[in-house]
Amino acid sequence: MSFAVGFIAAVAFAVLAPVLQFVARARAWSLAPVIVLAITAVASHLLGVLLGILTVPQFRYWDAASIFGFGVMGYVFAFGAVYKSVSLDILLGLAERPGRTAPLSDVVERQVPALFRGRTGILMDGGLVEQVDSRFAVTAAGQIMAGRIGRLRRAFGIGDTGLYDFVD
Repeated sequence: MSFAVGFIAAVAFAVLAPVLQFVARARAWSLAPVIVLAITAVASHLLGVLLGILTVPQFRYWDAASIFGFGVMGYVFAFGAVYKSVSLDILLGLAERPGRTAPLSDVVERQVPALFRGRTGILMDGGLVEQVDSRFAVTAAGQIMAGRIGRLRRAFGIGDTGLYDFVD
C-alpha cells in the first residue's frame, strides 16, 4: 500500500506542477519555473507522507518515496527537455509556418537571433551578465554561477562533446 501512496503523491505533483506554473506566470511571480517545480515536489511529497501516515497502518516511507521520486524525476526530465530548448523552438517555428518549411537563411538570420536574445535576456534579468556598450560581460554573480556549473559538468562527466561539438 505504501507504493500506492507514492504513486498518488507523484500524480498529485504531475497535476499541481502545471497549475502552479500557470499561476506563477499569471501573477508574475519572480520565481524561476524550476523553483516552482521544487516547491511543488516538496509540498506534494509532504502531502504524500502525511497521507501514508494517516491511512496506512504499516506505512513504509522508502517504498512510497521510491515511486514518488521516480515519477517526479521523469516529469522533471521531460520538463527540462522542452523548457527553453532552442532546437525545439526552431522545430515549432517551422511547424507553424505555411507549408511547414522555411529557407535556412530565415531560420539562421531571424529565428535563431531572437531565441538567443531571449536567452541573454534571462541571463541579464538573473544578474549573471550585463550589457556594456555592444558587448556582454559576466558579473560577479555570473562568475560564481559559471564556476558552479563547471564543477557540476566535471562531476557528471560532461565535456565539450555531443550535439553542440563543432569541428573547426
